[in-house]
Amino acid sequence: MNALAARRRHPAAIALLLLLGLVLTGVAYSTFAPKQADASPAAASQVEEGKKLFLANCSTCHGLQAQGTNVGPSLAGVGAASVDFQVGTGRMPLAKPDVQAPKAKVRFRQPEISALAAYVASLAPGPPIPDAQYTKGDGDVAKGGELFRVNCAMCHNFAGSGGALTRGKYAPSLRNVQGKHIYEAMVTGPQSMPVFNDANISPQSKNDIISYLHAIDKEENVGGMNLGNLGPVSEGLFAWVFGLGLMVAFAVWLGRKAA
Repeated sequence: MNALAARRRHPAAIALLLLLGLVLTGVAYSTFAPKQADASPAAASQVEEGKKLFLANCSTCHGLQAQGTNVGPSLAGVGAASVDFQVGTGRMPLAKPDVQAPKAKVRFRQPEISALAAYVASLAPGPPIPDAQYTKGDGDVAKGGELFRVNCAMCHNFAGSGGALTRGKYAPSLRNVQGKHIYEAMVTGPQSMPVFNDANISPQSKNDIISYLHAIDKEENVGGMNLGNLGPVSEGLFAWVFGLGLMVAFAVWLGRKAA
C-alpha cells in the first residue's frame, strides 16, 4: 500500500492522468461525433472557381488567404451570407476606400457570386445563405411592423427610408430591396449594423420584417407627397421654404396693390 501511495504522489502522475484524459476525449469524439460527408466534385469545383475569382478580384484588400490586410478585414468566419450580400448588392468589390461601402451596380453574375460565397464559406464556419422560405415576404405584416419599429426604425426610419449615423456613416434605404439581402444583412451585420442572429430574431420573425418592408414598397400614399418619408425634418423644411415663401410673396403682392 505504501508503494502504491508513493506512485500516486509522484510528480509525473498528474501529467499522465491529464494525457490519458485527453486521449480518451479524442477517441470518444472521433467515435461518436457526427460524420461530415465528403464534398461532392461539383461543390469542390465551385470552391476552386470561387478561389480563382477571389484571387483576381478580392485578394488585394483581403489578402491571398483572406486573412485580412491593413485595408481589408479577414473573411474567415463571415460566411456565405456576407459574401452574397456584399457582392450581390454591388458593395464589393469596393471601388475606393471610404467610411462605408455604398450600394452600386453588381459586377458579377449570380453563379460567380455563389462560387465566391462557397470559397469564403470553406475557410471557416459562418452564416449560410438563408433558406428561400424565410425571404419570400409572405409573413405577418403587422408583427413585422412591430419588430421593425423596435429593432430597426431608430436607424433606418419608420418607413425604411434610411437615415444618417455618426462619422459620415448612414443607414441605407430598405425600399425595394430583395428579401434575401435584408435577411443576410440581419444575420451578418454589415457596416455599423448589429447582428440579429436566430437567438435575437427567429427566421420566421425575420420573414415578418421582410413582409412589412415589402408591404411598404407596395403601399400607395393616399396623403399626397410623402417627401421621401424622412419624417419631420423634411416636412418642416418644406413648410418653411414653400409656406413662408408663399406668405412673403403674398405680402409683397398686397403691398404693390396698395401702392
